[in-house]
Amino acid sequence: MKRGMGTTLLAGGVILGALQFASPWVQGEELTQQLKPIKNYKVLTAPVEQLHLDTPKLPDMTGYTAEAVEAKIDRSTRGHVVVRRMLQQDALKDFIGGNERLREWVRRQQGMPQAIFVEGGYVTPEDLAKALPDSQFSETEPGVYLARLPLVVAQGASLQIGKETRDFRLSQERGAFLVNDGKLFVTGTQLTAWNEKNKSPAWFQKPEEFRPFLVSWGGSELYIVGSKVTSLGYDNSKSYGVSITQYTPGQAKRLKRAAPTGWLLDSEFIDHWYGFYCFEAENVVIKGNTYRDNIVYGIDPHDRSKRLLIAHNTVFGTKKKHGIIISREVDDSWIVHNKTYDNKLSGIVIDRNSVNNLVAWNEVYQNHSDGITLYESSNNLLWGNKILSNQRHGIRVRNSVNIRLYENLSAANGLTGVYGHIKDLSNTDRNVKLDPFDTKVSLIVVGGKLAGNGSSPLSIDSPLSVELYRVELLAPSKSTGISFAGVLGEKQDEILDLMVRRKKAVLIDPVESQAELQD
Repeated sequence: MKRGMGTTLLAGGVILGALQFASPWVQGEELTQQLKPIKNYKVLTAPVEQLHLDTPKLPDMTGYTAEAVEAKIDRSTRGHVVVRRMLQQDALKDFIGGNERLREWVRRQQGMPQAIFVEGGYVTPEDLAKALPDSQFSETEPGVYLARLPLVVAQGASLQIGKETRDFRLSQERGAFLVNDGKLFVTGTQLTAWNEKNKSPAWFQKPEEFRPFLVSWGGSELYIVGSKVTSLGYDNSKSYGVSITQYTPGQAKRLKRAAPTGWLLDSEFIDHWYGFYCFEAENVVIKGNTYRDNIVYGIDPHDRSKRLLIAHNTVFGTKKKHGIIISREVDDSWIVHNKTYDNKLSGIVIDRNSVNNLVAWNEVYQNHSDGITLYESSNNLLWGNKILSNQRHGIRVRNSVNIRLYENLSAANGLTGVYGHIKDLSNTDRNVKLDPFDTKVSLIVVGGKLAGNGSSPLSIDSPLSVELYRVELLAPSKSTGISFAGVLGEKQDEILDLMVRRKKAVLIDPVESQAELQD
C-alpha cells in the first residue's frame, strides 16, 4: 500500500504535506492518461494514530487593538504640506501611465494634474485645511473635510484621520484618491468617496466609472480601526477600493521597498469594488470588520501575500463573486472565526496554489454557490467549520492534494456535503505557466458531520486516495437513505461497514496492478 502522505504539524496548526508532486503541468498524451478515471479501488483499514491532529493553535490576537494602533503614531515631528504635479512621482506613476489615464485627471482638474503631498512628519486634516485653498482641500462643515485633489502620504510621513474628523471625503468629480507611501492612520472616523453633485457617497453605478480609492504601497503601513469606509474603487489597476500592494515589478525592483503591511480592525467597509485587496503584502491583520454589499469580492488577498490573519469578520452581500478569497500563492495564513453568507458565489475560496493555510471555525452559510471552495491549492487544513444551506456543495475540492477536513459540519447544502474532483483546465483562458495545476485530488476527512445534503454526503471522483474516520452521516435527504457518489458510491457497503459499524478508519486506495486487485 503506497500512501505518500507523511505530514508535519506547523505552528498555527497548518499542515505541510510530504507528498511527491508531479510536474506543474502536463500536456498531450500524458494529460489524457492522467484524466482517465481509475476504475479499481481497494477499501482498507487505516492506522488511526496517523490521522490524529491536535486542535490547531492560533496566533495571539489580543494585541490588535485601537490602543496598540494609537501607540504607533509618532507626533513628535510635525510634517508639512505641498502641492506638486502628478507627473514623475513614483507613488502616482501607476495612475498616470498612458495617455488615457493621464487625460482622466487633466479633464477632472481642467489643467496639468496636481496632487497634495504630506511630507516630513505628522499631519492631520486640520493641517491640510489650513495649508491649502478651498479649491484643493477644505473643511466644508465642522469636522467634515473634502479633498479635491489626489492626496499622497510620502515616505517618512504620516497622516492621521482621527475621531476629530466626522467624515473625510474624496471628491469623485475632481478625481481625488488617497495614496499611502508612508504611514496612514484612519481611527474612529469615516472615509467616504463623495459625489459632490448628489451630496452623497459615490455609490457604485458601473465598473469603469471612476471612483476614489485608497492604495498603500510597498514599505508603507496602513491602519484602519473603528471606522466606516464607503464607496471606494472601480475596475482599474490598483484602484480597487482599499488596497495594500507592493509596487509594480519594474518599480519594485528599482525602489527596493519592503513588503507593505497593515491592520484593519473593527471597521465597516461598504460598496467597494473590492472590499479589500492585497498584493505581495505580509503580516496583514484583518480582524473584527464588517464587509457588506461590496461589488466583486469582500476580502481578496492576492499574489504571494504571506502570513495574513483574517479573523472574526462578517462578510455578506457581495454582488458578483465570493465573500472571502485568497488567490495565487497566498500562503501560511489563517482564515478563522469569520461569518460569510449571502454572497453571489462561494463564501470562502482558496485558489491558485495557495498552500499551508488554516481555515477554521468559520460559519459559512446561504451563499449562492459553494460554502468553502478549494481550487488547485494543496496542503491546506479545514477545521471545525459550520457550512450550512449553501446552494451548491458544502465543501468543494478541485485538483488539490493533501486536503485535511477535520471536525467540520456540512449540512443542508444543495448538492454534496463534500465534493472532490479533477478538471482539465488546459483549454480554458488559464495561463498554465503562471497558474500551474495537477489533475489530482486526495482528501482526509476526520470527524465532523455530513447531514441532509441534497445529492449525497460525499462524492469523490478519481482520487489518489481518500481516508475517512469518525464521520457522522445523518439525516439523508433521499428516501433511500445514505448514498455516496463517485468512487465512494461503488464501495459504499464496504466503507459503511468499516467506518460506521466497526468504527474503523477507512482508506480508499487505487489498485496499482491486477495482482493487487486479486489480493
